[in-house]
Amino acid sequence: MKMRVASAPARPISAVEAARFVQSGMWLEYGTSVCQPDVFDRALAARVHELHNVKFRSCLSVHPRAVLEADPGADHILCISLHYSGYDRRKSDCGSCVYLPVNLGEIPDYYRRFIPPIDIVILKTCPIDADGFFNFSVTNMWHRASIERARMVIVETSSALPYALGNGTGIHISEVDYIIEGDNAPAPELPNPPPCDTDRAVAHMIAAEICDGACLQIGIGTMPNAVCALLMESGARDLGVHTEMLTDGIIDLYRAGFINGARKNIDPGKIVYSFALGSDYLYKAIDRNPDFMSAPVDYTNLPHIIMRNDNVVAINNTTQIDLQGQAASESDGHRQISGTGGQAQFVRGAYASRGGKSIICLSSIYEKHGERRSRIVLDLTQGNTVTTTRADMMYVVTEYGMVNLKGKSVPERAQALIGIAHPEFREELERQAFACRLIPRGFTF
Repeated sequence: MKMRVASAPARPISAVEAARFVQSGMWLEYGTSVCQPDVFDRALAARVHELHNVKFRSCLSVHPRAVLEADPGADHILCISLHYSGYDRRKSDCGSCVYLPVNLGEIPDYYRRFIPPIDIVILKTCPIDADGFFNFSVTNMWHRASIERARMVIVETSSALPYALGNGTGIHISEVDYIIEGDNAPAPELPNPPPCDTDRAVAHMIAAEICDGACLQIGIGTMPNAVCALLMESGARDLGVHTEMLTDGIIDLYRAGFINGARKNIDPGKIVYSFALGSDYLYKAIDRNPDFMSAPVDYTNLPHIIMRNDNVVAINNTTQIDLQGQAASESDGHRQISGTGGQAQFVRGAYASRGGKSIICLSSIYEKHGERRSRIVLDLTQGNTVTTTRADMMYVVTEYGMVNLKGKSVPERAQALIGIAHPEFREELERQAFACRLIPRGFTF
């Protein structure tokens, strides 16, 4: 781990004093989810109209950013997000936030090789510990890499954050320039809505594919979390976890004794993750718990590391898939709605794992403007971003079935995907497939 050296011993200052360091034209770093600063953010918002062309990078904002609320026209400050939350998406719609395309596991390398030095990094952390470190709490990600590239580092401490154990989980006081006392507000929680019938139907099929000793990656959303609930019914044992995001569903499995990591080839016995976002129940489970190992995202997400465990099962959502197997999981046309995240890397890492499986799940239909539409389509919506390529796609699951696209030709893929589409759209999809010659007439597959 490369250590930054501060120019002078760290000293406490007020948020107002810290905000005065920001000058026009600067690049700031706000970090990810629960590590984003709040009292500094409010102090900067109070003087944002004095500034111009200030930009800050962030990821998964978990509540409104004061600087953006104070500058709704984006005349003074702009957010560059590496993955949208619902709030970031709304700010993008009004021009205050733009997306930076990434594979999440590559981001530390972006900072070290491609992103210019950062003027100020401001992160919310746990208070200093007995060893002189400010812990990043449940959000590790690429914070160490951004600190290496910082001209100034400010930490905003909060005693309400859970303390995470693992690798590269904090910043030493010798690397810090200034310390702000935070507001000690509870860590933001992400609601975990109960699964619907469609979620449960998909989860049943996925759970049947998970064997004893499997190593899980669970993505965000009700479908992947429903799988956790169904696994408790299936009786699968000795499960491991090597994931990007840690969710409440994994904690349920852990508390029930189904996860022990006993068969993992790397980090046996550890639940490995890069960030956690969920309820207070999740945060309390992680707090100083040696069963959990927080790690930077270039450890959790890179395929050559993922594949070192056997029987990796990666479970992720998508919003649209075409008849050749391309999945668009992050946009609605030209409108960015989330981000690539770790999906593409876990798809590849799971496939490369001995006995591994990559599973992409989706509901067969959705409703828009009062009209039912199929998520399985001939062509992706114009402008949609391909998150998982057709060559990478393995299992696809809807409430109507599961298909494996590996080793299948274009006609075979089209027929397989039509077979798990909603019944009311299958005839039209088949007609379109024949018309576009995805399925040649006169042949049986």
